[in-house]
Amino acid sequence: MNLEQRPESCSSSPRLGDRVLLIDDSHAISGLLRARCEDIAGVQSETADSLAATRALLAEHPERFFVAIVDLNLPDASDGEAVDLVQSYGIPAIVLTADYDEATRKRMLSKEVVDYLLKNSPHEIDQVATLVRRIDHNRHVRVLVVDDSRAFRAYLAKLLNLHHLQVLEAKDGREALDIIKDHPGIELVITDYCMPEMDGLALVSALRQLYPRFELAIIGLSEQSSVDLSLRLLKSGANDFIYKPFLVEEFYCRVIQNIEQIELIRTIRDVSVRDYLTGLYNRRYLFEAGETLYAAARRRHINLATVILDIDHFKRVNDNYGHLAGDRVIREVARILSFGVRQSDLIGRYGGEEFCIFLTGLESNDLEIVLERLRSAVEATRISHEGTEIQVTISLGATLNLADSLQAMIDRADACLYQAKQGGRNRFVIEQAAA
Repeated sequence: MNLEQRPESCSSSPRLGDRVLLIDDSHAISGLLRARCEDIAGVQSETADSLAATRALLAEHPERFFVAIVDLNLPDASDGEAVDLVQSYGIPAIVLTADYDEATRKRMLSKEVVDYLLKNSPHEIDQVATLVRRIDHNRHVRVLVVDDSRAFRAYLAKLLNLHHLQVLEAKDGREALDIIKDHPGIELVITDYCMPEMDGLALVSALRQLYPRFELAIIGLSEQSSVDLSLRLLKSGANDFIYKPFLVEEFYCRVIQNIEQIELIRTIRDVSVRDYLTGLYNRRYLFEAGETLYAAARRRHINLATVILDIDHFKRVNDNYGHLAGDRVIREVARILSFGVRQSDLIGRYGGEEFCIFLTGLESNDLEIVLERLRSAVEATRISHEGTEIQVTISLGATLNLADSLQAMIDRADACLYQAKQGGRNRFVIEQAAA
């Protein structure tokens, strides 16, 4: 089936590993790059100082590298042969060069590299590491390309794949809307203006009915040079606009800027609702979202379980191992709890070593199974800290009785937690069903 016959297509780079290949004959620069890639991008690197050494590294398991940083001039490869070598393995290349001129630029663009950067200062080295982090993160970012020209869609997809972005394609606005509905995780739409069925202007307007600017970025494209067209697209909800033909470097800058703006806003929103230590929802958001679940449970007559739990003898952990160990224990327990409930359930840090969970649609027997699974998972986990293994347990209290308010349900669950503590800890108590 060819591309035009498919309702949508998805193209992405081959699945690659988690390491960076550093190729530079300067051990000082390689060492600095290695350190900055670890500090800024959080990734490990392997180094080579010549074309021969690069061949040796790539001879076995080249799939462990997701990107290569390549010095343009090596002692045994003065004409960029190392770039060609890593690309032959399907590894995108970031080129380092000591000098920049128009001839070098054209040469790099002809090789279809990710980018080319100078290596004359620590600032530029940090830029390289920042780009590595971006490419690593891009493997989880979806972009939808919308254009009625199959050839131009393929061209854009090729550019985006070089940066490891996941690319989906649509031939017009209507097909784009269908793909968006099937793939709600798309973060960026790049759309042409002139298309049959539904043009770019209509598509932008339709998308803005579904997603605000801070959830989905849209870049408009057009060969028309009318200032009015770019203004109309921006006023309709596009985040950005690029005239065709464009410079590849400008295209990448616009794409990265729009993706990072979406990610920055998401981070800011997460900070406002997430607990800094565990990554779970914080107490304020827990109450806000819990009230919504509570109202829905009363309106639709569905079960809502409220669970309060805490870590047994947590003060002993802090006293015996220190507060850093206590933080690690809280984080690990939070991780276990988040894996032990469904995505539809709501879990948050209630305060200190206490957690709160709201679960919908469970009968009493189901709730017992969930609570026992959480209790036993925590008990079975050994938490490592500075060469010591720490074991903790949790006690849990829960209610399925739909009280007059969410706070009343929390209070009842908390009373059950107190009973579990009094009964010996490392156990759960569920409030008996109301008569």
